[in-house]
Amino acid sequence: MHFFTFTDGLKPMGRAAGVTLLAAAMSVLCATPLWAQQSADPTQILQSMAPAQRDALMQQMGGGGSGSVSPLTSLSSGGSNGNQVMVTRPGVSSDSPDVRDGLIHGGEMLLIDLLPLPEMPANGLSASSSVSSSASSLSGSAAPGSLSGTTATQGSMARNDQAMMMPNGTPPDIGQRRLLVPLTELEKDDQLKLFQRIMRHNPYELAPNGVLQLPGFAPISLAGLSPFEARERLALDPNLQSFAVQIQILKLQALDVKALKPFGYEMFRGSSSAFVPGTDLPVPDDYQLGAGDQMSVQLYGQVSRAYTFPVGRDGMLGLTGDLGPISVGGMSFGAARSHIESLVSKKMLGTKVHVSLSELRSARVLVMGDAEHPGTLVVSGLSTATNALFASGGVKSIGSLRNIEIKRDGVLLRKLDLYDVILNGDTTSDGRLQTGDVVLVPPVGPTVGIAGELRRPAIYELKNEKTVGAVLRLAGGATPEADLKHASLERIDTGKERRVVRLNLDSTEGQNFVVKAGDTIRIPHNAPAVNNGIALNGHVNHPGMFAYHEGVRLSDVIASRDDLKTNADSHYILVRRENAATGALSVFSADLEAALTYRGTAADLALMPRDRITVFDLGSPRDRIVSPLMDELQRQATPGAHAQLMDIQGSVNAPGKYPLERGMRIADALRAGGGLKDDAYALTAELTRYDTDGGKQRDAKVTTIDLAAVLRGDASANIELSPYDLLTIRQTPEWSRDEQVQLVGEVKFPGTYRIKRGESLASVIKRAGGLTSIAFPRGAIFLRADLKTREQENIDRTADRLQAQLASASLTAANADKNATTTVAVGQALVAQFRATKAVGRLVIDLPALLARGEGSDVDVTMKNMDRLVIPRETQEVTVLGEVQSPTSHLFRRGMTQSQAIALSGGYSERAYPKRTYVVRADGSVRVPHSTWVSLSDMAIQPGDTVVVPMDTERLPTLMEWQAVTSIIYNVAIAASSLKTFGIL
Repeated sequence: MHFFTFTDGLKPMGRAAGVTLLAAAMSVLCATPLWAQQSADPTQILQSMAPAQRDALMQQMGGGGSGSVSPLTSLSSGGSNGNQVMVTRPGVSSDSPDVRDGLIHGGEMLLIDLLPLPEMPANGLSASSSVSSSASSLSGSAAPGSLSGTTATQGSMARNDQAMMMPNGTPPDIGQRRLLVPLTELEKDDQLKLFQRIMRHNPYELAPNGVLQLPGFAPISLAGLSPFEARERLALDPNLQSFAVQIQILKLQALDVKALKPFGYEMFRGSSSAFVPGTDLPVPDDYQLGAGDQMSVQLYGQVSRAYTFPVGRDGMLGLTGDLGPISVGGMSFGAARSHIESLVSKKMLGTKVHVSLSELRSARVLVMGDAEHPGTLVVSGLSTATNALFASGGVKSIGSLRNIEIKRDGVLLRKLDLYDVILNGDTTSDGRLQTGDVVLVPPVGPTVGIAGELRRPAIYELKNEKTVGAVLRLAGGATPEADLKHASLERIDTGKERRVVRLNLDSTEGQNFVVKAGDTIRIPHNAPAVNNGIALNGHVNHPGMFAYHEGVRLSDVIASRDDLKTNADSHYILVRRENAATGALSVFSADLEAALTYRGTAADLALMPRDRITVFDLGSPRDRIVSPLMDELQRQATPGAHAQLMDIQGSVNAPGKYPLERGMRIADALRAGGGLKDDAYALTAELTRYDTDGGKQRDAKVTTIDLAAVLRGDASANIELSPYDLLTIRQTPEWSRDEQVQLVGEVKFPGTYRIKRGESLASVIKRAGGLTSIAFPRGAIFLRADLKTREQENIDRTADRLQAQLASASLTAANADKNATTTVAVGQALVAQFRATKAVGRLVIDLPALLARGEGSDVDVTMKNMDRLVIPRETQEVTVLGEVQSPTSHLFRRGMTQSQAIALSGGYSERAYPKRTYVVRADGSVRVPHSTWVSLSDMAIQPGDTVVVPMDTERLPTLMEWQAVTSIIYNVAIAASSLKTFGIL
C-alpha cells in the first residue's frame, strides 16, 4: 500500500488516520493551529516533550517507546516545509531486491497486483479534513472516528505495507513521488471496475515475444525488462495512474509439450575445457606429425644418449651423426618411430632406440556458424571437432547438431553428427583437426517434438529419420507405462491450421507414419485401472493389487484379521465397483467378520475385476474416502433415478453420508456409521424420509425406529432404507461426560471433584468435608470459565471503543483546551492499563449464608463444568488502592472506618475523587458510602475489605465517561491478587 513517508518507527496502520492523528497531535502539543505549523520541526517538538507524553503519543500512532523520535525525521527532510507529506511508489530504490533479479522473458507467468493510491490535495496538508480525504477508497470512505483509514482493498494493502517502505528509511527522490487529486464518485466506480477486471484475470501469461495483454489495454511489451522496470512501465499507463503496480514472476514448472527442450544442447552447459585433451595423454600411432611437434630420441646400449628434435617447417627431423635428417612431415607417428628404429639398428650397431613425442604442436582452427563463441581457436594437435566446439562454448539452440561441417582448404572434409556421439558413442566422423581447418555449425534442420511416457522426451533434429518409429527410437523408446495404442500427432498443415492425428504405435502402420517438420508426438500414460486386478487400500497391512480369478471372494483378498491394522473397522468394508460396459458406479459393503466366519456364502462378497476395496480406521474421519464416492453417485442421479445415498447422524462413531446399497437396512446403516457411541440412546431412533409426491413437491416424513429391537436382531424393526433417508441416533438424556469442579484452599479435602448434572455448591463442599477451622468464608472467590470469556470479550471491546474515543477527542480538542496534551497522555495510560487487564470470571457469592442455609437454598449455586471455588485463610488486612499517597494494606482494628484506612495511607492524592470512593468487600461485592449534598458517610469496614479511591477524570473533560474504566481495573486486580496466592493466575 502506498503511504506517507513515516519510516522505521511506525507500525503499519491506517495511513490516512496516522497522518491525521500526527498532524492533530502536533497542533495539540504546540497549542497552535495546523496552518501555523507548516515550518515546525516535529523532531524538536517530540524532544521537548516529557517522556510519558512522548510515549503516549508514539504508542497511539503505533510507534515505539521513549525517545523514539526517528519516525518523524522523514517528515522534515527534503525541504523547509517539514509537514508536507508525499505519496511514494513502492520499491523504487536502486537497491530494491527485484532490481537485481533476472529479466522477463516471453512465455513467463506474471502475477499483477494493483494497490490503490491514497488521494491527496495538490497543496499538501492544508487542513485536517483534507488529510482525512486520503483515506477514501475506490468504493467509499472510512467510517467517522475510525483509526484504520482502510480502503475496500485493505487486505491486499496490509500484506504489502512493509514492501512499500523505502529500504534505507529515507524519503524517495522527487521523481519517484506522485500526488493525486481526489476522484469523483464516477471515477471511483470506473477505477474499481478496472481493478476488479485486471485482478480477476490473474495470472497473466506473456506471449512468446514478451507482450503482456491486460483486458481492455493495448499490448504492452515487457520482454528484456527487470520486474522493477516492468512495474515502472505499467505505471506510466494513464489508466493505471491511480494504482501502485506490483509484478511477481511465477516460477511454474512446464509440463507436457511445454516442458520439451531441444535434445543434445545440454552437453555443452559445462566448462569450456571439457573434452579438451590433456598434455599427458598417450599419443596414438596414427597421429600425423607436422611442424611444431618435438620428438624425444633416447639411445641406449653401445651409445647412451638422449636427444629432443623438433620437426621443422619443411617436415624434416634433424637427427645427429650418421643418421642424418629425415622427412617425417605428414607421416604418422607410428611410421616415423619404426623408420627411426630401423635407421638406428642399421647404422649404430649395438645401440637401441626409444622414440616418443615430448611436445605436441598447436593447431589454429576456425569455429564458425551458430556456435556460442565463433572465432579462431588454438587447440592441441590431438583435438577433434568436438573438442573445438566445447572450447568455443558449444552450439546455440538454433544451430544444428547433426550436420556440422569440417572443411580443409575450402573443401568439405566430412560431416559430424553429434547424435552419433551422444546416443551411440560413435566418434568415427570426429577426426583430428589441423591448422587452417574450419568447423562450421549450420542452422538447425527440421525438428520434431515427442512428449509423454518416453525415456528421453525432447525436441529432436531430423536427419535420416522419416517415420514416427524412427523418432521414437531417437527418444529411447517408450516407458512401460506408455499407452502406445492411443498416441497422437499434432501437425500444422499447409493452411496453417492445427490438426491431430490418432496413432496406434503398436501397429506397423502407426510406426511407419511419415513425420514432418514441426510435428509434435504425444505418448499418453497407460490407464491406471488394472482390468484383471482388485485393489485393496486403507487401514490394512499390505495394500496393493490382487489378481482376479473366477470365483474370488472377499475372504480370498483379506484372508484373516491379521491382514488389518490395529483399530480397523472389520464390520464395514466398502467395495467400489464400476461397470466395464457402461461405466456406471455401484458401491457395496461387507462385514468382514461374517465373511471370515461364513466363507463362500453370501456374507463373503463375490468380487469382480477392477473392484476397489477400502478398509476404514475407526479413529479417523471417513469423509476423505466417502465424499468422492458420494459425488460420483450424485452425478449419476436423474429425476427418475435418485442418487443412491443415505445419511446417518448423531451418536455414532463415524456420522456422515454413505452409499445406499440395494437392500440396505437400519442395521447396515449402523455398521456404516461405525457403530453406536457409548452415549447413544439405544432404545429409539428417528428416520426422516423424503417423498417427492410424484415430482410435485418434496415432503418429509419422520418415523420412530425401535432401535433396541434392531440391535436384538428383530427383522420387522430392521426396515429397508430409501434414497436420501436420514437416520438420527440421539444422545442419552442428561448424558454428561466428566463434568468436574475444583475446590482450592481451606477445605478439608481440597481437589478436583466430578459432579452430577445440577449438583449444587453446598453439596460439593459437603463432599469435601466442609471448611477448615481457619477458613475465611467471607473472602471466598468463585470462578466460572464462561464468565471469564465474556468478561474478556467485553474488556477488549471496551478498550477498542475507548481508543477510538480518545483519538476522536484528541482531534476535536486540538485548539480548544490547553490541557489537551495531559488528556492524551492520561487517556493513553488508562487504555494501556485497561488492555493489560485480564478477566478472572468471578461470580460474587455469599458463602457464609450458603453454609448456614444449606443445600437447595436461594443462595446456593448450581455448579457447572470447570467451576472453581477458592477459600482463603482468615485475614486481618484492610487494603487501600487508588489515588492515595501510599496505596498499601493495614492491620484491621475493630471499629475501623474507610476514612481511617485512607488516613493510614497518607490521605487523598491531588488526582483523587473522594465522592466516588467505594469499598470492595472480601466476597467481591461493592459498597458505596451514602452521600448527601452536605456530607459523605464514613462507612465501617471489615477484615479483607478493599477501599478504592478512583481518579478524578472530570478534571479532564474528554475523559468524563472513563470513571468505569478505573473501577474495572481495580476490581479485577483485587480478585487477581488473591488468586495468585494459590497459583491460579
